Amino acid sequence: MHQSSNNFLARLPPEQFELLRPHLRLQQLKQGVILLDPDQPFRSVYFPNSGIISLVVRLQAGELIEVAMVGRDSLFGASAALDRETTSVEAVVQLPGSAYVMAVGVLRLATEKSPALRATMLRHEHALFAQAIQSAACNAAHSVKARMARWLLRAHDLSGSTTLPMTQEFLGEMIGVQRRSVSAIAGTLQRAGVIAYSRGTVKIRDMEGLKGAACECYMTMKDRYDQLVAGAMVATEKPVLETVALAQPPASRPIFLIKDD
Repeated sequence: MHQSSNNFLARLPPEQFELLRPHLRLQQLKQGVILLDPDQPFRSVYFPNSGIISLVVRLQAGELIEVAMVGRDSLFGASAALDRETTSVEAVVQLPGSAYVMAVGVLRLATEKSPALRATMLRHEHALFAQAIQSAACNAAHSVKARMARWLLRAHDLSGSTTLPMTQEFLGEMIGVQRRSVSAIAGTLQRAGVIAYSRGTVKIRDMEGLKGAACECYMTMKDRYDQLVAGAMVATEKPVLETVALAQPPASRPIFLIKDD
């Protein structure tokens, strides 16, 4: 009997999953913790069960720009097992949760044994790249309201929760705007009954209303993920994973994102 909240692991055929299962360990993801610095070698691959890992680029002035999000739909670190040892982005936990973790070297050996597993990982990397391109276009072209709605919808999809722990300042950093812009738009959405905000927590109350406020990028990202990944992995019973706690990653740093209307 199989079960895992991470869709990548849950949908692997048994023979591919068995290459990974003995090496998976459970790790808690604490909000704000840096998992990887730019140009540093990958040591671990993360398969989130809940929470979100954000990939950001740091500018010379110190601001961070979010380019992609990884949650329970995928994995972070696949590129290292596909022969790219470093990355230009910083990986930070944006919403807390948990992830199964394994050493990069172990996953690389597994891909050498299974070309099918390697092909599946390549599709996920292509989907992540497509997300980064769409995010750049969204931040450049769409309103604060549309980007906020899109981000909240993506956060819901990737975390599996309608309750998202974040301050208005934090949300502003995620979509690249000032806190006052977030406060104004959040107030509008709250009065419309779409969200509720209190004590550093955003609750999505009207999913259809939020979709109506979002730009086209939300569905574009979902559709491209389905095109690139769906059909590459055979649905199976979910794998049973042994729970083993790990040491926490390096200390957290503040997060800053830019771009305002």
